[in-house]
Amino acid sequence: MCEHIDEWCKSGLVNIVGGCCGTDTHHIEHFVKAASKELPRNYREIKSNDLSTFSGLENFTISPESNFTMIGERTNVTGSLKFARLIKEENYDKALEIALEQVQNGANIIDVNMDEGLLDSETCMSRFLNLIAAEPDIAKVPIMIDSSKWSVIQSGLKCVQGKAIVNSISLKEGEEDFIEKASEILDYGAAVIVMAFDEKGQAETIERKVAICKRAYDILTKKLHFNPSDIIFDPNILAIATGIEEHNDFANNFIESVKIIKEKCPGAKISGGVSNLSFSFRGNNTIREAMHSVFLFHAIEAGMDMGIVNAGQLVIYDEIPKDLLILVEDVIFNKNENATQNLIDYAENSVSKIKTKKKAETWRNKEPEELISYSLINGIDKYIIEDIEKIRENYESALEIIEGPLMDGMQIVGDLFGSGKMFLPQVVKSARVMKKAVSHLKPFMEKEKEGNISSRGKIILATVKGDVHDIGKNIVAIVLQCNNYEVIDLGVMVPSEKILDVAKKENADIIGLSGLITPSLDEMVYIAKEMKRQKFDTPLLIGGATTSPKHTALKIAPEYNQPIVRVRDASRVSKVIGDLLNENKKKSFVEINENKQKKLRTNYEGKKDTGILSKEEAYDKRLKIDWKNGKIAIPSFTGRKHIIDFSIKEIRKYIDWTFFFKAWQMRGTYPRIMNDPVKGKIAKDLFTNANNMLDLIIQKKLLKANVAYGFWHSNSEKNDIILYKDE
Repeated sequence: MCEHIDEWCKSGLVNIVGGCCGTDTHHIEHFVKAASKELPRNYREIKSNDLSTFSGLENFTISPESNFTMIGERTNVTGSLKFARLIKEENYDKALEIALEQVQNGANIIDVNMDEGLLDSETCMSRFLNLIAAEPDIAKVPIMIDSSKWSVIQSGLKCVQGKAIVNSISLKEGEEDFIEKASEILDYGAAVIVMAFDEKGQAETIERKVAICKRAYDILTKKLHFNPSDIIFDPNILAIATGIEEHNDFANNFIESVKIIKEKCPGAKISGGVSNLSFSFRGNNTIREAMHSVFLFHAIEAGMDMGIVNAGQLVIYDEIPKDLLILVEDVIFNKNENATQNLIDYAENSVSKIKTKKKAETWRNKEPEELISYSLINGIDKYIIEDIEKIRENYESALEIIEGPLMDGMQIVGDLFGSGKMFLPQVVKSARVMKKAVSHLKPFMEKEKEGNISSRGKIILATVKGDVHDIGKNIVAIVLQCNNYEVIDLGVMVPSEKILDVAKKENADIIGLSGLITPSLDEMVYIAKEMKRQKFDTPLLIGGATTSPKHTALKIAPEYNQPIVRVRDASRVSKVIGDLLNENKKKSFVEINENKQKKLRTNYEGKKDTGILSKEEAYDKRLKIDWKNGKIAIPSFTGRKHIIDFSIKEIRKYIDWTFFFKAWQMRGTYPRIMNDPVKGKIAKDLFTNANNMLDLIIQKKLLKANVAYGFWHSNSEKNDIILYKDE
């Protein structure tokens, strides 16, 4: 050992040398002499051109010659319904199989995220990472600890082995908070992903992306002396082809910003969540996979180093059909104003390859109310005013038309979008048809109300404090404005005081809260409590990717005694608000909503009931035995009985191989180990050796136990082998 220590010290490889089981003070004295001949190794001087190196059980280095680094996204409760279900059911064995599958599919790093409102995220993160550590086939790759809650990241850092990556921190809470978190990451020796957010919100333009990343880079390298190779920037991959013109350049902005960031921040790497790009086409995997592959092809050329992707669902760029490739590239680079519509047309055709060809305008033969629904669903505004005029005399007021056939049509749009049969840009087009219809009816409503009506209601929208995401909220605002609601959008990172003060001042009819990250859920609970304390009677809408009907029912609704409704997406918001503000529909709508929430709470509490009795109940139900009068069987013998002659066939059936698996460091179920090509062979060899040993034991008649039931133990002094029953 001392010879090895001498060699390691001379090579500058170690700082600390010590002993473990098998050594004592005598050994350590010799280690000290061997190590004292050389100085401890010096830390390398940090250079901006250092290679980025991360590790699990094995090192993973990103060099200029490296291929694109794929980060597996399926061990993420917000990105995989299957993984989320397994974690909620505490089926961690199956959840580990998802992690293993990602590694086998080519993921170089796996992203682990436990952010869900009803989970104990800190405990789940710790438990899962500890289990990964015991699975070498998974633990060999670096772990990306992904959470929007700092306490969850801290829990992960305490458990993960090797050099992890933290995903993520940002400047959204200011420099002081940023420095505090980055310092702790540095203490743990981890790398860090920095999101392109600041106090103003999410960076969308090239200029903002570059400026925020450069600011963060200077803080990390100059104030904290971070190694630039441990800094990874995520300049925000945002959804394109949403039907909103301002979003059309998002993909191109990312690609162009990558080039500049790599130039201004030498040594840093670039990453991003690729699936965000194609959100508009959820439900059509053919389009989504093509968009991801085309985007990655160009982003990698620009300098993107890594990305969170589903490693098993990427199509090869050259194998994308040429017609689809052209359409996708038109959308990604915003080459023409019809790019989104052309891709929608392709998507619709790909969903149903056999289409019945109809003569142009044959749909005009429908009944007037059906014509209105058709125009809304298909985003056709050409005839909407003409069709409204046909039915206007059949209704007592213009408002009845809005709340009747128009809202019925929008309800169908919401159902189709929710089932994946419509895409986001189509929803936006439908909203614009609605806007044209409402604009036409507005003068009639003003006349009916003698000029006292300017809108159908006043809505306050805000992304809550701590959250800078606003794409979804902005789409909701557009849909509501198209439905003639007055929208007051307070922006992002809005504290509860401001939301409620503006709602009072403006006499708002509805308050809508938005949030994308898990801490936003806690802020929504707090706002609901404040609304109750301040005696609000305004309905509260909850929306955003991390929200759910269950969390709303369990955590938010009990804190406020007025209607709280979780709205699934922008396509449904008009219908929800329309029902809440309609005196004839409100009572029924609120009753149905409250019954659904009550049912969710009842079901949840039922699952939580473990059936554990109180101490008194358990004592009353104890087994009562009449020891004096009861008939108690007498064993055939008492004391120790020596058994000498029996065959290996008899003893073999009593062996529990679980203990051998643990001793041999082979973790897993019997079928999983035996079916593994490597572990299975090792296990069979070990079984053979163990059986041979048992044969030897019996042949030499050295057996000293009444039942062979566990594992063997060698006693070198007596030169015999004892089989223990209880151990």
